Amino acid sequence: MNTLLDKPGIIHPGTRRLLDEVTAAPELPVRIAVVAPGGYGKTHLLGLLGRHYADAGVEALLVDDADQLDDAEIAKIKARAEESAVPVVLASRSTTRSTALRALADTFGRAVSLAPFGVDDVRRFVEHAGGDKATAEDVHARTGGVPRLVLRAVTGQLGEFRGELEQLDEDVHRYLIAAEAGAGRNLDLLAALLNRDRDGLPEVFDGARATGLLGEDDVLLPIAAEAVRAWDSPGRRLTVLQRLLELQLRDGLPVLDLARSLLGTGSSGASAAAAFEAAAREAMPDDTKLAARFFEAASEAGGRGAALTVGWAHAAALAGDLDTALRLGDGMLGSTSDTDARAAGAEVAGTVLAHRGELAHSAELYQWSGRAGSKAFAAIALVGIGKLEAARGLLETPEVPTLFAGAASRTAKAITGSVSGCGAETLAALLGAASMLESAGAPAPLPDSPAALAALVGLHSGELALAESVLTRAVTGRIGGDLLAKRHRLLLGWVAMTAGDLKTAAGAVMPPDGLEARDELFAATLQLGIARRSSDLPGLQRSWDRAYQASMRQQPDLYSLLPLGELTIAAARAGASAKLAGQLERAHTVLDGLGNPPLWTSTLRWHELHAAITVENRSLASEHLAALNDFAPCGRYPAALASAAAGWLAVLSGTFDTEAISASATELYELGLCWDASRLAGQAAIRTSDRRAMVQLLEVARQFQGKTPEPVAATGLSALSERELEVARLVVDGLTYKQAGGKLFISGKTVEHHMARIRGKLGAGDRRELLGMLRELLPPAASS
Repeated sequence: MNTLLDKPGIIHPGTRRLLDEVTAAPELPVRIAVVAPGGYGKTHLLGLLGRHYADAGVEALLVDDADQLDDAEIAKIKARAEESAVPVVLASRSTTRSTALRALADTFGRAVSLAPFGVDDVRRFVEHAGGDKATAEDVHARTGGVPRLVLRAVTGQLGEFRGELEQLDEDVHRYLIAAEAGAGRNLDLLAALLNRDRDGLPEVFDGARATGLLGEDDVLLPIAAEAVRAWDSPGRRLTVLQRLLELQLRDGLPVLDLARSLLGTGSSGASAAAAFEAAAREAMPDDTKLAARFFEAASEAGGRGAALTVGWAHAAALAGDLDTALRLGDGMLGSTSDTDARAAGAEVAGTVLAHRGELAHSAELYQWSGRAGSKAFAAIALVGIGKLEAARGLLETPEVPTLFAGAASRTAKAITGSVSGCGAETLAALLGAASMLESAGAPAPLPDSPAALAALVGLHSGELALAESVLTRAVTGRIGGDLLAKRHRLLLGWVAMTAGDLKTAAGAVMPPDGLEARDELFAATLQLGIARRSSDLPGLQRSWDRAYQASMRQQPDLYSLLPLGELTIAAARAGASAKLAGQLERAHTVLDGLGNPPLWTSTLRWHELHAAITVENRSLASEHLAALNDFAPCGRYPAALASAAAGWLAVLSGTFDTEAISASATELYELGLCWDASRLAGQAAIRTSDRRAMVQLLEVARQFQGKTPEPVAATGLSALSERELEVARLVVDGLTYKQAGGKLFISGKTVEHHMARIRGKLGAGDRRELLGMLRELLPPAASS
């Protein structure tokens, strides 16, 4: 071993005691058997003993690697030990000794076992090597304290593993490769790999322990695993790994962990391709990026077939790699022989285009696909571009009633219903669809999620708490995979910004790199909206270009009205309203085609009103106020916007009622629009000449600024779960327990249990009192 091991304080305590004894009495005819796995310092110890005996002028018999000797050589050593009085020290590996060697060692009066270094020993070693003492624990964890491995780790002499591995017994070598791949404890698999029965495996395990590459728990040490990957013969390792995978595939057993070791090795052929594809399907539920890598590896290994391509396209899309997904989907669309592959290609391409804001083309592809949920997704896209009758026509034919198709169909019907009347049932239906999808999972990439659409409806109707709740569940449950993760987080940012929580909203802002058109539009306008609400003029100017460019990458649709509204206000402040005229015209064309549904149109009109106020176009502002007044009967939220809009125009005219402005601001605040509430009261305060009114309005503005509403009743609501809130809303709206259960896909009995828990949480004495409390806490849905 290296001379570092000769440094004071480095020598293992057991070795030091033996050396001290020899130094004190070198003439004693000791008989010592030194036993330890490889790399524990036996050779180094014999070298030190040899020097001590030589310095003392004493002849000694020191035998290294005694486990490698045959019986005849061992007999010679035994004879000399019996015939002479010279000191005899035998060093051997503990688990590979022959019967003759064991018998000889048993006649010796003493056996010394060498143990690994402790952390303090390693720390001293690292110090002498000139390294950082702080790395000692890492080195010890990596090497198990085995002296030879510590030496290699500290000095970087890892190349020495190559020769050591080449000299191993063939079965031991194959076992170590299997252990590095995670199969070290699978006895049936190891027996098949090594062509042994299970009774023959202990011999191999003993040989592996003797190498010194296993830890105390018989698991390959980290540095040894690195050595097998980096310094072993690539051909030998590849052969063993492929054989392991073939055996697992043959028996229909999982291959994911083993296949990880084969990634990047260049393995090819039918068995490798089959293993990679099987591993990809195992990885899909938990790690779509890894699944995509495995599908790609299967293709590179020679795998072919529609199932592989479809799986790869789905994995790539779910992982957010839409370029690859679209390339594969487009390739499948060109297939003339496999109709299923063509349908899958259309589905994947339709998904990608939806994320890129191309709803018209997406709807066309989904209609052509005909796969589960495709009609529903096509209908959602068609509503988004204003083609309501076409969407309704698609939904007339029921799809296969799977949970996934059911969730998609329910989402489409909710969206279609959202543009009829006031859309009062839309949010509850979308929340139900989101719950269904959580149970069903998604067998294919989604163009959008029920959770995201529910959040949009929540943002358009002042239901910010429900929007936040459904999005949080979607993020936690990874609904839609990486493909929709950014959308869900961005919408959470929009909820926070709308509520005036600009710090939380800022945490959701994302750079443009890697964002698809739809996500980039929401990210850029989120940044723009935060700057506007922060009165950050430089930030507003910096954000404008990004947001405007993002808006030009896609056509306006029903689901992008919030970003468009934010852009409209910013454009007015930047003197660039003309740039958005075309987009606003197209947006209103979509809304006109849908009959200007109040649920979707109110918020855009609210934003346009503020843009008109910004440029002091009172005539245009009055038009938007008139539209908002038309929508006011549809519920508390549009009524609050109409009232606040009237208040704004009154404030700008200089003639307004302080109590009316305070009431309007309070209503906005209680709906969660804290920033809007504070701004209305604040602007009224600076425009009044009545000092008493100014103080009152400034106090209102100060109270609302940066706060979320905390009415007394909210304490009760905050105790309810999202499901309990859904149940409560439906019951308050007059549904029976059975009807409410039908909407939520649960039994009437379960609804009854939910209501009992709600009554306990709110402290209601009986059902009548409970309903009375809920009517106060939850505003009833508007009638259509």
